[in-house]
Amino acid sequence: MKSYAGRVAAITGAASGIGRALALALSERGCHLALCDVDEVGLAKTAEMCRDDVEVTCTSVDVADREAVIAWADHSAAHHGAINLIFNNAGVNLTHDASTQSIEDVAWVMEIDFWGVVHGTQAFLPHLRSADAGHIVNISSVFGLVSIPTQSAYNAAKFGVRGYTDALRMELELEGSHVSATTVHPGGIKTNIARNGRSQYGDEDSIARFDAMAMTTPDKAAEQILTAVQRNRRRALIGPDAVLFDLGSRLPAAVTSRIVKALTRRNLPK
Repeated sequence: MKSYAGRVAAITGAASGIGRALALALSERGCHLALCDVDEVGLAKTAEMCRDDVEVTCTSVDVADREAVIAWADHSAAHHGAINLIFNNAGVNLTHDASTQSIEDVAWVMEIDFWGVVHGTQAFLPHLRSADAGHIVNISSVFGLVSIPTQSAYNAAKFGVRGYTDALRMELELEGSHVSATTVHPGGIKTNIARNGRSQYGDEDSIARFDAMAMTTPDKAAEQILTAVQRNRRRALIGPDAVLFDLGSRLPAAVTSRIVKALTRRNLPK
């Protein structure tokens, strides 16, 4: 994927944050867009912000709904004539101790953050195979590199995305496919994920702590992601904190655990 001009990209979670930034960055490169989100107002705003000379379609889709994702993929491919890229970006967050979080909250995170990626990948892969070039971009997290207390469900989903996409990429390479895949590990990005998440510590506290730690804007994240795709990277670390997480993941597990626990004691509410 050396150039995005004239290509067609599908993006989940396109109403705000990284999804919107990807849409705008691709639009500036002359890429046509099939966008989805459950936030129809935000989705329409994203479409308004895109360049007039690219075609943009918007669909209200819950990525946890497999049949809805498949229908969106098929309709998008038929309408645009082809799909070259799928960015499985939609996500939510849960901050809660593993021992007391409800199974409903765990399922909510897994259905969107993990199964949403699986649904998007499987729904769009046949269309990518039919196109002359194709790339799957699955958004994991730095929490898909290192486990963090109070993030067990989110960790499980994001580690799952990492493992799923790594295996997928190797399968595509073994078959000699022209389709490739990249796992993206963003660090703290200034998005609404904390505001739209669930936390045992109260929304305002979680939002304030997230905002204080977010080091990268969505626009910068989008530029780094698109560069990684053009370079066909297996894994993209987004933001300086992502580099630190990656280094931490390479330390002995006991050392990483001590560091994480010390930081957790310092930052979590008493």
